[in-house]
Amino acid sequence: MLAVIVCAIPLSVIGAIAPSITWLHVGPVIMLLPATVLFLRRWPMSNRAAGCIAGFVLLHLFAAHWTYSFVPYDDWLAVIGWDPLTQLLSFERNMFDRLVHFAFGVLAIIPCAELTIRYCDLSPRKAATGAVMFVLTFGAIYEIFEWMLTIGLSPEQAGTYNGEQGDIFDAQKDMAIAALGALIALPWLRQHLKKGIG
Repeated sequence: MLAVIVCAIPLSVIGAIAPSITWLHVGPVIMLLPATVLFLRRWPMSNRAAGCIAGFVLLHLFAAHWTYSFVPYDDWLAVIGWDPLTQLLSFERNMFDRLVHFAFGVLAIIPCAELTIRYCDLSPRKAATGAVMFVLTFGAIYEIFEWMLTIGLSPEQAGTYNGEQGDIFDAQKDMAIAALGALIALPWLRQHLKKGIG
């Protein structure tokens, strides 16, 4: 999984529509890779939990290529003869960033709960609650970090990096959609825990 992520990094950067902004997304992934190897040696997790993290990182790298706001999903649907999703669902903006926030909520639940059960000796119920709280907390911290980062950028770069696309409640909606993803994923977590985290 780490090898796939390493291969995905140049694919995210090469030909990116806003390279300087893309590096703001990709740079943390590059910096965290060595720490991930050390982390997994010290605190191993199941393949499913690791796969959830890898899946989210790959989705993030994919979206970073277009700085989230410009992922051309409508163009891709047109190639196969479908109507534009933006028009079909009456979207007023590109919604790919919302998909990624939702995916974070879904994909963070299993690794978070599994690690706290395994290494913090929490019950499955407490671990599930903690995992949902992690999604809410991390979402809020990320949105604050994003806001602080954009203070130092030019207005054009800030808008491109943030991806708020004119929505003053973008941060709140991003956190809400991640929370929804986490709540929807709880039955999946229950199934995972029933099978055992090995």
